[in-house]
Amino acid sequence: MALPPNFLEELRARTPLAPLIQRKTRLTKSGRNWKGCCPFHGEKTPSFYVYDDHFHCFGCGAHGDAISFVMRAEGQGFPEAVERLAAEAGMQVPQATPEAAARERRARDLYGVLEAAEAAFRRRLRLPEGAQALAYLKRRGLSDDTIAGFGLGWSGGGRGVLAAELKAEGISPGQLAEAGLVREREDGEGFSDLYFNRVIFPIRDRRGRVISFGGRILGEGQPKYVNGPETSLFSKRRNLYGLDLAREGAFRGAPVVVVEGYMDVIALHQAGFTGAVAPLGTALTAEQMEELWRLTPEPVLCFDGDAAGGRAAAKAAEAALPLLTTERSLKLATLPAGEDPDTLVTRSGPAGFTAVLDGARPLSEALYALLTEGRPATTPEQRAALRNRLAAVANAIPDKSLAAEYRRSLLDRFFASTRAQPGGRGAQNGGMGRKPMPAPRARPAITRERTRTEQASTLMALTLRHPWLLGEVEECFAAVDLGDPVLGRCRDAVLAWLAEGHELDSTRLMDQLAGRGMAELATGLLRGAGVPEAASVDAQPKDALDAWWHFYGLLRGRAELEEDQAREGRAWVEATDPVAQARAQQRIIRLTMLLEAQHRGEMAEDAAGAAGLQDEQAMGGH
Repeated sequence: MALPPNFLEELRARTPLAPLIQRKTRLTKSGRNWKGCCPFHGEKTPSFYVYDDHFHCFGCGAHGDAISFVMRAEGQGFPEAVERLAAEAGMQVPQATPEAAARERRARDLYGVLEAAEAAFRRRLRLPEGAQALAYLKRRGLSDDTIAGFGLGWSGGGRGVLAAELKAEGISPGQLAEAGLVREREDGEGFSDLYFNRVIFPIRDRRGRVISFGGRILGEGQPKYVNGPETSLFSKRRNLYGLDLAREGAFRGAPVVVVEGYMDVIALHQAGFTGAVAPLGTALTAEQMEELWRLTPEPVLCFDGDAAGGRAAAKAAEAALPLLTTERSLKLATLPAGEDPDTLVTRSGPAGFTAVLDGARPLSEALYALLTEGRPATTPEQRAALRNRLAAVANAIPDKSLAAEYRRSLLDRFFASTRAQPGGRGAQNGGMGRKPMPAPRARPAITRERTRTEQASTLMALTLRHPWLLGEVEECFAAVDLGDPVLGRCRDAVLAWLAEGHELDSTRLMDQLAGRGMAELATGLLRGAGVPEAASVDAQPKDALDAWWHFYGLLRGRAELEEDQAREGRAWVEATDPVAQARAQQRIIRLTMLLEAQHRGEMAEDAAGAAGLQDEQAMGGH
C-alpha cells in the first residue's frame, strides 16, 4: 500500500534534515543552509549542500529528501526508511489494511473533486448569475488577472446547484461531503450546501493543490466569512491562505507578511507584496509558524492598531516564544488606526503599506510593550509580579543563551521604566506605550514591474559594457526573463553577434547594435541614472562579474535558480572539455551563492536599496 501523502509530508516536516545527515558526514553552516563533503562519493572539496527540505550534491548528482537519504545511506528500502524515521519522529505508520487503502484512494479522488468544484465556481462567476459577485470583487479593486490568479468564484444562489453540476462528472454527494463541500442533513435525508450565496476563495496547500474553500456572503447574513470543515486534506491549524503563492514571492525576495483575511492577502499580492498570507479563522498556531519559518527566518506579523490588535499581537508573541531559536524570530508591524491592509493599499498605494513594514519592530523590541500594556506597576507588589512575569516569559524560550538575552533585555527595560519617575509611574508612562508609527515617506511607488525593469536594464548595461562576461554567463543570459520585449530584442542581437565569433569588445558590440537600429537604446542603458559603478569602463573585472551575477539573482526565483543549478550540474558531469567543465563549475558556485543569499533575505534588501537609490536619482537627489 502506498502511504497517504499527508502522512509523508508530516514525516518530512518533523525530520530536520541537517541533524539526520550529520550522522554520516560533517556539515558546516553556509548562510541559512549547510554544506559538507558528500557521503556518497569520495571528495575533498565540499560540493554537498543541505537545504530546509532537500539535499543536493553537485559532484555526483545525489538529490532527495530525508527518506531517500536514509534509503541511500543505509541501503534500506522505502518501507524500512519510513518506519525508522517515523519511530524517531514519534509517528505511527498507517497499516496496510483494506480500510487504509480505501482511505488513500478516496484522498486521491478528493483532490479531483475539489479541482472540479473550483472550476465550477469559477465558471459561475462569469455567468449572469455571478454578476453581483463579480461586481463586488471589482468594487474592491481587484483586476481580472488577480481574480483569475486566486481562482475566485461564485457559489450560486440556488440549493443543490453544485451537486447537480458535478453529477455529470461522476461525482457523488458523498464525495462532496467528504471533500467538505456539503454536509449531511440531521434527519439523514440528503445533503445541504455549505456555500450558498457566497463569493468563493479556494484554499490551497503549499504545493498549490486545492484542499478547501472559504466563502464570503453577499448582503446581510452571518457569519460573513466561512471556511470549509476539517477533512482528510484540510486542517485549519496547518495551512495558511496564500501559502503557495507566498513561497514563490519569498524566494524572489518579498517579505513574508501575515495579515488577517482573504481580501487583505489578495490586495497585498496585487499591490506587489507577494509574500502575504493569512491564518484560516484561527489565532496563529505553532504549525503555521513553522510553515512561515520555512519561507523566511523573520516573518512580519501585521496587526490592527486598536486594542484587539494589541491583544492579538501579545498572544502571537507569547505563542512564538517556545519556538524561537537564534536563527528564527518574528517582526511585529502595527497598522494605522481604522485601517486594514486592503483599505490601506487602496487609499495610499504600495507606499502606504511599505511605511507599515518599515515600522515593523523585532520581537525582542516589541515584547516589553506588549507584556506591560494595561498592567499597573505602581506598588512594590505590582512591580514584583510584573518582574516575575517578564522573567517567566523569557524562560519559555528553549535556547538557554537566547532566553538569557531576552530576560536581560526585558529586565533592563523594566528597571529603566520603574526608575523613570518616583513611585514607579514611569512603568506606566515611560515604557508601556506602543512605538508610534512613522509617518509615510513621500516617494514614488515602487512596483514589482518597475523594479524588475530597472534590474533587467542594469544586467543588460553590464553585458554591453563588459561583453567578455559572456564567456561565463552566456547560458544564463540566454535563459533569464528580462520582462521587457525591447530588452529581449537587444539580448537576441547580442547573442547573435556572439555566435558569429567576434572579439568580445564593447565598442565593436555597440557598433553592431547601432547597425541594427539599437544605438539609442544601447547608449541609454549605459547612461541610465541607476547604472552601478561596475558598468563603467574602468571597473575591475571581478566587480563587473560579481555585479552581473547579483542582478541575475534578483531577476530569478528560487525554483528557477535550482533549475539552473541542476542544468549546470549535468553540464559539469557531461563535459569532456576541461575549459567547459571549469566554466560550468564556476556557474554552479555562483548559483549556489545566489540561492544562499535568497534564503538569508539579502536579495530583498538589495532590491529595495536599489529601487530607493533610483528614486532619489530620478528626483534629482545627489
